[in-house]
Amino acid sequence: MADTTELSELYGNWNYPTSIRFGVGKISELTDVCRQLKIDNPLLVTDKGLASLPLITDILRQLSDANFNPVIFCEVKPNPTGSNITDGVKCYHQGKHDGIIAIGGGSGLDAGKAIALMVGQNRPIWDFEDVGDNWLRVNEQGIAPIIAIPTTAGTGSQVGRASVIVDEQQHNKKLIFHPKMLPAVVIADPALTVGLPAHITAATGVDALVHNLEAYCAPGFHPMADAIALEGMRLIKNHLVAAFNDGTNLIARSYMMVASTMGATAFQKGLGGVHALAHPLGANFDAHHGLLNAILLPYVLRANRAHIEIQIAEIAYHLRLEDPTFDGFMAWLTDFSRQLSIPENLGDIGISAEKHQMIGEQAVLDPSASGNPVTLNASQYAKIFVNAVEGNFS
Repeated sequence: MADTTELSELYGNWNYPTSIRFGVGKISELTDVCRQLKIDNPLLVTDKGLASLPLITDILRQLSDANFNPVIFCEVKPNPTGSNITDGVKCYHQGKHDGIIAIGGGSGLDAGKAIALMVGQNRPIWDFEDVGDNWLRVNEQGIAPIIAIPTTAGTGSQVGRASVIVDEQQHNKKLIFHPKMLPAVVIADPALTVGLPAHITAATGVDALVHNLEAYCAPGFHPMADAIALEGMRLIKNHLVAAFNDGTNLIARSYMMVASTMGATAFQKGLGGVHALAHPLGANFDAHHGLLNAILLPYVLRANRAHIEIQIAEIAYHLRLEDPTFDGFMAWLTDFSRQLSIPENLGDIGISAEKHQMIGEQAVLDPSASGNPVTLNASQYAKIFVNAVEGNFS
């Protein structure tokens, strides 16, 4: 759409990849959705940062006024842990809840989905790691119904079938997967993102860019994912800076929420080296996932260059860059990141290269590594990590 779009045009009820109610003010339909899913006693799962904000208070009031009995669980870290999920399951059973309302960015949404999965299981959560056919171990009938309400435009977890959870014993992140972890209904209300600080808007927005870009560059034949990824990147190019500069710009916020949803839909095709590194870094340094992706992106692209020059040129052409080449795209990305005040290296956010060998070894084992356009070994991942700490683009 052109930039002359009116806010009144940005509404829709979609059924792809799940039921999505999109538009400013759609949060008012939450009670209807609860009734639709036969949820009378919901457990709201979010993080501590959101729990005290007016939007959560308003949601609780809306539910209470409609004779529901909501309880909030907010013991969720920015990088959710296995113990967070265990505590959430206990809270669910103690309150005799009958459904999950997951609210937030990646942490709240991933934790909510994982709790919904685990309330009906008798195995530990790690038995459902996305390896082989582990998902077949799940008692499907025990999965609680899930409503997802995103409050950021980044992770896209509201349309995902998995949760990324930190295994505190192994000091790594694991992907917990089952098809029925896909929320039954998503309420995507861009107004809920208006309160995001500018730096979180930037980090989550570039996270969405990485999702779309890595999906497009992942090997394999998936024209539907490729098409979604290209359009998602175009929307981010056109609207993220506007949302960053003016958090009250609901048109920009709306397009960014769409783009983040598109990224998570597209990356069913695969992710890549950016995520393969960001996951162990998040587990070991407890850093913001989106910010890690944003900083790592140019370093991984350069490492992959020989295998993605055609794809990046195609992206650059779709974005209507003046120089539709790999170098032209990298020049645009550098300027784009600077407009968003993204740090140039990991050292700027307090991460050292001391654990480079371990990070490289964990990156190779991360499920996202399988989607990288070229197979990288542990030493190569460790080198990319060191470069990203030192700001070395050579």
